[in-house]
Amino acid sequence: MENVVLIIHLLLALGLIAVVLLQRSEGGGLGMGGGGGGGGAISGRAAATALGKVTWLLAIAFICTSITLTIMAAQKSAGSSVADRIGVPQEDAGETPEAPAAPLGSDLLPPSEGDNAPLVPSAD
Repeated sequence: MENVVLIIHLLLALGLIAVVLLQRSEGGGLGMGGGGGGGGAISGRAAATALGKVTWLLAIAFICTSITLTIMAAQKSAGSSVADRIGVPQEDAGETPEAPAAPLGSDLLPPSEGDNAPLVPSAD
């Protein structure tokens, strides 16, 4: 069911993009005004009103599918937590987990000259 709603959602998104791009630019948004010139196949106030109604219809349907997908995702994940997915084995209640041993101070220092062979062989 979720896949069907997702496919409808994607088709609505593509349709909404197409209808918005078909509409005539009425403002000078980015300096691109819709010139008043000759009549095209889509012209006049009636076409603008029809495209506006289709845009509203697609937008409302898009929002409805968005809400539906959100509800489906929330129901699927109900009762689970991100911490549950980590997969850390549960410790017995009677035993306390042991902390990892801290490194000794000498383990953090580089080897001295007197220690075993050097780490980088010399070019001699």
